[in-house]
Amino acid sequence: MLALNLLVKPFWIFGIDRTVQNMVGDESYGLYFALFNFSMILNILLDVGITNYNNRNISRHNFLLPKHLANIVGLKLVLAVVYAVFSLVVAAVIGYSNIQIHLLFFLIFNQFLISFTLYLRSNITALQLFRTDSLLSVLDRSLMIAICSVLLFTDVLGGKFSIQWFVYAQTVAYVLTAFITFAIVLKKSGKIRVRFNPKFFIVFLRKSYPYALLILLMALYNRIDSVMLERLIPGKEGQEQAGIYAQAFRLLDAVSMFGALIAGLLLPIFSKMIKQREPVGEMVKLAYTLLIIPAVIVAVSSVYYDGEIMSLLYKSNTAYSSDILGILMIGFIGIATTYIFGTLLTANGSLKQLNIMAFSGMVLNVALNLILIPRLQAYGSAYASLSTQLFTGAAQLILALVIFRLKPGFTFMLQLFAFAGVTIVLAVLTKNMDNWIYGYFTMIAGSVLFAFIIRLISIRDMLKIILYK
Repeated sequence: MLALNLLVKPFWIFGIDRTVQNMVGDESYGLYFALFNFSMILNILLDVGITNYNNRNISRHNFLLPKHLANIVGLKLVLAVVYAVFSLVVAAVIGYSNIQIHLLFFLIFNQFLISFTLYLRSNITALQLFRTDSLLSVLDRSLMIAICSVLLFTDVLGGKFSIQWFVYAQTVAYVLTAFITFAIVLKKSGKIRVRFNPKFFIVFLRKSYPYALLILLMALYNRIDSVMLERLIPGKEGQEQAGIYAQAFRLLDAVSMFGALIAGLLLPIFSKMIKQREPVGEMVKLAYTLLIIPAVIVAVSSVYYDGEIMSLLYKSNTAYSSDILGILMIGFIGIATTYIFGTLLTANGSLKQLNIMAFSGMVLNVALNLILIPRLQAYGSAYASLSTQLFTGAAQLILALVIFRLKPGFTFMLQLFAFAGVTIVLAVLTKNMDNWIYGYFTMIAGSVLFAFIIRLISIRDMLKIILYK
C-alpha cells in the first residue's frame, strides 16, 4: 500500500493536478479549489466515524459482514442526503452562483462516492484482504490519471479543456471505483437487502460521534482558508487569490501525504503498546525523529528555494505563490508534530482533549483569516495556516508530554537544534551554486548525512518501526 500510494499519488498531484491548473489558469482553478475544500469540510457528515468502527468490529466478527453491510449501506444513503442538503443550503446562504452550485453538486456526489468506497474498503481490510485493498487504494487515482491524460494530452476535446471536465473525469473514476469495490465486497458477503433500521443507526452514531467531531474541527482549520479567500475577496480576484494559494498548498498537501502514511502505520503500534502497558517513550521519540527531520528539510528548502521550485512547476503568479510556499511549509513542522503526538493521543482515547485543541485551532484560524485576508489576501491565509498548524502541533506535544509523562532529554533537544541550524547553514551556502538544482539536492544530502553523523537517526532505528510486531 505504501509503495503504490507513493508511486501513484505524487504523479497525480504533479503530473495531472498541476497541469490542469497551468492549463485552465489560476482563476478557474481557484474557483474549483475553493469549492472542493468546501465539500471536504462537511464530508464528515457522510461518515461520522462509521468506517473506523466498522473496520474494528468486522475484523473481530467476520460473520457480521452481511448484517452490517445491509444496514450501513442504508445509513450511508441517509447520511448522503443529509450531507447534500446541508451543503447546498450553506452554499446558497453564503451566496454561491449558479455555476458554482453546478460544480459543487458534482463535488458533493464525488465526496459521497469517496466515503462509500472507504467504507467498503474497511470491510476488505477487516477480512484481511490486504493485497486487494492496496490495489483499490490507488484505483481511483489511476483511473483519473488515465482519463485526464486523454483529455489533457490529446485533441479529443478540440483543445477546449475546462475545469468542468476535470470534475467530470473525477466523477467517472469514483463511480467505477465504487462499483468495483462494491462488487468485491458483495462477493464476500453474498446477496444483501438494504435496510433502514433507526435503532441500528443510533448505536453506530453514539459510538462514533467524538471521532467525527474531531475530524470535522480539524477539517475546518485545515481546509477553510481557500473558501474564505474566495468569499471574502469580491469578484474574480477572490477566485484568482484562491488559485494562487492552491499552487503552494498543493505542495504542502503532497508532503503531508507522507506524514499521513506514517501516522497510519503508527496508530496500531501505539494502540497495542498502550493496551499492553508498554512504555511508549522510545517509540514516540523514534517516530518523531523520523518525521521531524524531513519536515525541517522541507521547511528550510522551501524558504530558500521557493522561487526556483514554483517557477519550475507553474507558469503564472510564481513570484507571489513562492512567498506563500515558504510560509506554508514552515507550518509543516507543526503538521508533522500533529501526526506523531495526535496519533498517540488518539490511540490513548484522549478525545476530549483533542476536541478542545481542535476547536481552539478552528477559532484561531477563522479569526486570523477574517483579520488578515482583507489586508493581505492570499498571504493572510498563509500566515493564518502557519499560526494554526504551529499552535495545534505545540498543543498536542504538550498534552502528550503531560499525559504520558514523556521526557525528551537534553541531548535529544540539542541534536534537533544542531540539525536545524546546520540545515539552514547548508541552505545559505548551496543557494550560491550556479545550478540551483545541484544546490538543492546538495543541501538535502548534506542535511541527511549530518543527521546520521550526530546519530539523530540510524537504519537500525527505522527498522524498529517496520519490524515491530
